[in-house]
Amino acid sequence: MFAVFKTGGKQYRVAADDKITIMTIPGAPGDIITFDSVLMLVDGDNHQIGAPHVAGASVAGAIVAHERGPKVIAFKKRRRKNSKRKRGHRQDLTILHITEILTGGAKASKAAPVHIASAKATPAMAATAGGAVSDDVELIGGIGPTIGKRLKEHGITTWKQVAAWTDADIAKWDAELALRGRVVREEWVEQAKELLAGKPPRAKIDQARAADHE
Repeated sequence: MFAVFKTGGKQYRVAADDKITIMTIPGAPGDIITFDSVLMLVDGDNHQIGAPHVAGASVAGAIVAHERGPKVIAFKKRRRKNSKRKRGHRQDLTILHITEILTGGAKASKAAPVHIASAKATPAMAATAGGAVSDDVELIGGIGPTIGKRLKEHGITTWKQVAAWTDADIAKWDAELALRGRVVREEWVEQAKELLAGKPPRAKIDQARAADHE
């Protein structure tokens, strides 16, 4: 059996146990979400086409994690006007595990699969393409995707590592990664210690990301 349902202005063809990435929806990992906008339902030779929706049909899924899509650059330049504008955008997305396709007005099961429900209690989760992980250095204010990638390439992946940096370590990484004094200026070590102590990230956008995944 498979169904076609609509959410976020897009249509998705799904079957039980499928994993899909959709436009972001509210909820925490482990939450069961029901979608009533089922446009088509196929069960063997039995086809039901909605007008516009199939009566009594719904699709239930458990939130696996929230993530952000790849950065898209929008650059606009007006010739001979001395005018140009560059903007970046990363779309908020949700990874969804389809648990059930329901018919006849049946209600979704409230229990999420064990491997999904267990993720709900993970603190300060950061979104990645592979799922939700904690202790992400990019939650330190001043460390964005580019610098975060460079740090991870050198094996620096956790708050504990940054919190343990000495003055010599700071000087070493500042020179090696061309950080131009950002470690001291933006207080990366102090921020890492705050995160280890359970305090929320300093940057509002990172606070929102952590709150979405707690």
